[in-house]
Amino acid sequence: MTRAGVRLHSQLPTTTSVWAYEGQFPGPTIEVRSGKRLRVAWSNDIEGTIPLVAVRAPLAQPNPANSPGYRNPDGSLPAGVELIEGVADLPAWTVVHLHGALTGGGNDGWAHNATLPGHAQLTEYPNKQPSTTLWYHDHAMAVTRFNVHAGLAGMYLVRDDEEDRLDLPGGDHEVPLIITDRNLDTDPATGALTGRLLFKVPYIPANGAMIPFTGPFTLVNGVIWPHMEVDARWYRFRVLNAANSRFFRLDLVDEAGVGHNDAVRIIGTDGGLLPAPAEIPAAGLTLAPSERADLLIDFSRFKGQRLRLVNTGSTVEPDIMEFRVENRDRHDSFELPDKLSESYVRLHHDSPELVDHEHVFVATVPPGTGGEAHPQLWELQEVPDEEVPTEFPVEGIIQVTDPADGTVRTFRKVASLFDETNTFFIDHGKWAVWNLIHLGGPAHPMHIHMSQFQLLTRRRFERDPNNNVIGFDIPAGGTTAPLPVPPDGRPLDKWEEGWKDVFQLQPGEWLTVVGLFEGATGQFMYHCHILDHEDEGMMRPFVVHPPEVARFHIHPGGSGHGGHS
Repeated sequence: MTRAGVRLHSQLPTTTSVWAYEGQFPGPTIEVRSGKRLRVAWSNDIEGTIPLVAVRAPLAQPNPANSPGYRNPDGSLPAGVELIEGVADLPAWTVVHLHGALTGGGNDGWAHNATLPGHAQLTEYPNKQPSTTLWYHDHAMAVTRFNVHAGLAGMYLVRDDEEDRLDLPGGDHEVPLIITDRNLDTDPATGALTGRLLFKVPYIPANGAMIPFTGPFTLVNGVIWPHMEVDARWYRFRVLNAANSRFFRLDLVDEAGVGHNDAVRIIGTDGGLLPAPAEIPAAGLTLAPSERADLLIDFSRFKGQRLRLVNTGSTVEPDIMEFRVENRDRHDSFELPDKLSESYVRLHHDSPELVDHEHVFVATVPPGTGGEAHPQLWELQEVPDEEVPTEFPVEGIIQVTDPADGTVRTFRKVASLFDETNTFFIDHGKWAVWNLIHLGGPAHPMHIHMSQFQLLTRRRFERDPNNNVIGFDIPAGGTTAPLPVPPDGRPLDKWEEGWKDVFQLQPGEWLTVVGLFEGATGQFMYHCHILDHEDEGMMRPFVVHPPEVARFHIHPGGSGHGGHS
């Protein structure tokens, strides 16, 4: 890892200073074979402090975060605009996490185990997982959003025999697309872009709470609004949303704005290949931060045309990149297969594999809960009948109605901040169903380390006009009465049935996801992958240990059910 100078656009100078893996932004794409072990020494050779300026501006319309620069023409700060204290002094304290990898806790990139310049992080990746699209990025405690923004991210591809048999487009016709957004500083006197990275976020003057970063410039593979010359044939694109917080709703359109998503097929997700190609949803393909999609696009229908990949889910400049298709016929032996992964098995709560499984319960609560300015992540533990309060609301107490049998279940918050004690303990070799309950506030892309998961169910509670669940008292921090069984939410799209490690948790949703915790042990993390939320406290640890050891391990909450007695 070093400091490097890069050019983000042909009309910008080569003056953008970044932190980079192997001097590249984004880092080099690493390719490995499934089952072949890889050892990496992540050597920190970065000099100096972080190469960006971080400021905050009062929330207003238009959003100040969507404009470059932050100073008046005379160089002074506009009213309410402030430098974010301490960021300019941040050293290169970094730790690498291989996102989506099945690896032991000692190699997972524990947030506190960051290194300073002159030191190295020694890791070993077994790669004992199916072919898939992973990525590596910084995961340092409390400063991940700044370190990733400075450039520390890259793609990691696992290949296997099942993928090889499909004879998918490869070589120059297989392309990683790392999509992200940035903002840039300007010369205050001229308004010209300088190329310097600008981390500018809005804040709420009443309580000082900062809103996660979004930027006006969309980058693909480190270049702002690039174009790509393509042959009139099938291509494979490994797409990653590497943004701090922006969701991208992807659509393929022509120069007239007419959609052509029918030329696109989804063949894989975070954890590997789908059982069969899936169509793009009617509303476009929305990728949350850190989600990946393995796409095939047939350009043979568009000889001599220009197509654009656009973000139809944003009010800022929608263009992501342009494809310029050659104007001639080209032989292409590839044919879209009917089946992809023969090893894929769709899971359900009553699947034979899940006869013996654990449950964990997590709630996300909206800003303002208990007087906290930011959204929070609550770990929940079921309350014994004899300890259930008789009057509600009670701070940290949530009651829900179990969809399975209609019984009322009462939970208490047992942890929220990262450095509070571990409460989730999962036996190695066990399946675990994670219940993710969103009680209000912004959407959260929830990422669970160590395993890949399938989305089982999606339900959604009734919400008020502010998207907060009706029945959850925000000032009191608890439910006023048992929340009713929520109705089924939006039906699962076919691509959502694939193996995943990130799930879009929308306001009011109750998701259940299931994963097998086998092949690695240790202490891991789960968190919201909006990096600002992660750094501001929406991250917690959990432990995977052998069941033979678990019987001797005294820990909060007793044994089984993810630490719940």
